[in-house]
Amino acid sequence: MTTMTQILLPSEKRNPAKALLDQLDLDSGERIPKRSGFGIMLLLSAVIATAGVITDSTATVIGAMIIAPLGTPILGIAIGIVTGRGGLVARSTLWVAGGLAAVVAIGALFSFAVVDPGDLASNSQVAGRTSPTLMDLVAALATGVAGAFAMCRRDLSAVLPGVAIAISLVPPLAVVGVCAGQGQWNLAFGAFLLFFSNVVAMIIAGSAVFTLAGYTRDPDALPARRARAYAIVAVLTVVMLLPLAFNTLLVLVKAQWTADISSATTEWLGDDFEGEFQGIEWDNLTARVAVESPDGDVPQVAGLRSLLSSKLPGLVSVELNVSDGVVVPVLPAP
Repeated sequence: MTTMTQILLPSEKRNPAKALLDQLDLDSGERIPKRSGFGIMLLLSAVIATAGVITDSTATVIGAMIIAPLGTPILGIAIGIVTGRGGLVARSTLWVAGGLAAVVAIGALFSFAVVDPGDLASNSQVAGRTSPTLMDLVAALATGVAGAFAMCRRDLSAVLPGVAIAISLVPPLAVVGVCAGQGQWNLAFGAFLLFFSNVVAMIIAGSAVFTLAGYTRDPDALPARRARAYAIVAVLTVVMLLPLAFNTLLVLVKAQWTADISSATTEWLGDDFEGEFQGIEWDNLTARVAVESPDGDVPQVAGLRSLLSSKLPGLVSVELNVSDGVVVPVLPAP
């Protein structure tokens, strides 16, 4: 080991390769207790996460994060890649896929409890998990490093609950199930993208940490298989980065559009307007401008349309929502 590795991972604190593999492989050692524990905790975390999503309860969702066991097979994929154990990678992948299907199914099953599907977009537990960006990837990578490092050292097991909270695995899948059950496919896809990016980030981070920790020098490690697995991870990384980069760009562009719409609306209403400009909400590429007017009157919409037409691209629609429930299309012109 290098000096830095020895400082970060003292030999007396290092988890032996055999022990680490036993912890992360659900099909080794005491299989029945491992599998039953994984299944029970997964189902419970799925029910808790789904309840937290439907009731918009952050505390409940955090509880689901703490007990969610999906991190074990995900890091199992990472150690399998590093040591060239194709069987471990395949088995762990199946456990992750099975967990994914179970959580989504539970979310869809309980989605009947959603009174109004239209409210899902304003649910903070849904909104916070359906538009992942590159910053979510950065957070997932850092969390994956923390989780893998804690697994390498025998004295850091106490930090694992914190790692479980920091990485979002079961809650996005619960959102996928709930939204899919209500036919909100755009939201479901966004939540699945968050889950997928978190899984790939954990595998990348875990593989890097386990490599630096020296587990590639395990006598049973198989270099040829390891190289093939690294290539697969590289492809998955590219597949993950493309939608995240696009979504990040869209978030930045929408922020500029929001500022343009806000300034144009304020100018259009003028200083003499007795009502109030309440804000802007986005539904895909449709901006809904909320204005409160005591008597329901607003200036001529043509004025707002003129201000916005030069600031927004043609693919953006704008609606004016007045406090009395009147919805007036602004862009494109009716």
